[in-house]
Amino acid sequence: MKIIRLLTTSTRSLALTLLLVLAMPAQAQSDPLPSWNDGAAKQAIIAFVEDTTSPGSPQFVPPAERIATFDQDGTLWVEHPMYSQVMYILESVPALVKRKPELVKVAPYSTVLEILKGDHAAIARLTLPDLEKLAAATLTGMPVDTFNAEVKKWLAEAKDPRWKKPYPELTYLPMQEVLKYLRASGYKTWIVTGGGQDFVRTYSEAVYGIPPEQVVGTAGGTTYGYGKDGKPFLTKAPKLLLNDNNAGKVEGIHLMIGRRPTMAVGNSTGDQQMLEYTKAGDGARLSMLVLHDDATREYAYGPAQGLPATKVGPLTPELYEQAKKQGWTVISIKDDWKQIFAFE
Repeated sequence: MKIIRLLTTSTRSLALTLLLVLAMPAQAQSDPLPSWNDGAAKQAIIAFVEDTTSPGSPQFVPPAERIATFDQDGTLWVEHPMYSQVMYILESVPALVKRKPELVKVAPYSTVLEILKGDHAAIARLTLPDLEKLAAATLTGMPVDTFNAEVKKWLAEAKDPRWKKPYPELTYLPMQEVLKYLRASGYKTWIVTGGGQDFVRTYSEAVYGIPPEQVVGTAGGTTYGYGKDGKPFLTKAPKLLLNDNNAGKVEGIHLMIGRRPTMAVGNSTGDQQMLEYTKAGDGARLSMLVLHDDATREYAYGPAQGLPATKVGPLTPELYEQAKKQGWTVISIKDDWKQIFAFE
């Protein structure tokens, strides 16, 4: 009898221990957004996910229709002092000039060389046509596989000038948590960016857990051909197929996704139409706008809310007011994000 009692006691103790151990992960995961301060923005996200994924909820959204779209630059990772792809373009110029020495004294290539040597004032001399010429020269005219390999190499080596870390490490931890929370709740997460589609697709899966087929970006043409070994390949052509910015984002969503998003997140005037389009749909909808208002931990720019004006990811007072009037949720980096980067 003593042996039986000992076994019974031991079994109960083991069972209790197992219950406690199993309960610990559940408790640890009770907050899906631990890097967010408790506030209206965090509450809006959690309420939206619970309302749209709970069977029997009047706002329930079938799994097939759970589409969430995110701008990238300034929404998922840092865009200041300059977009990462623009930095890639500028830093690709020396290799281009090495292959074509005749360009060394030709603008805008010569201007970029001055910038890379430290003449930051020379940036003001670069016009939009200059950037378009630079983009065509550094992003096209090569096999797609070659381009992908060069971008991956650059991302592994290039460092942000402020934090001295590779660009993929400058993703916003709070937004990474939102992406994971949505996917765990049956949502498909898409990147809808004004950046180059091929550029973002090289790292989207490793950095955000978003596969390349769920990236909609500014897209250029390709040309099909054969190598000397007879194998087929694609060459990036200097032809614009989709300018995925402003209204182009909605056009890209229709073309590539085929469903109106139930949730969309952006941070600038380039995201206006995507947020409008999402909010205008029937049923539960969530449009969110990130406000960069933390000059100490990240950057502060607007010019909404009296913040410094910028040409890189501007959020105008008019867009801010539209967000308030149309019921979009404004995310304040200063007030809503407890932690910005994973490395902090």
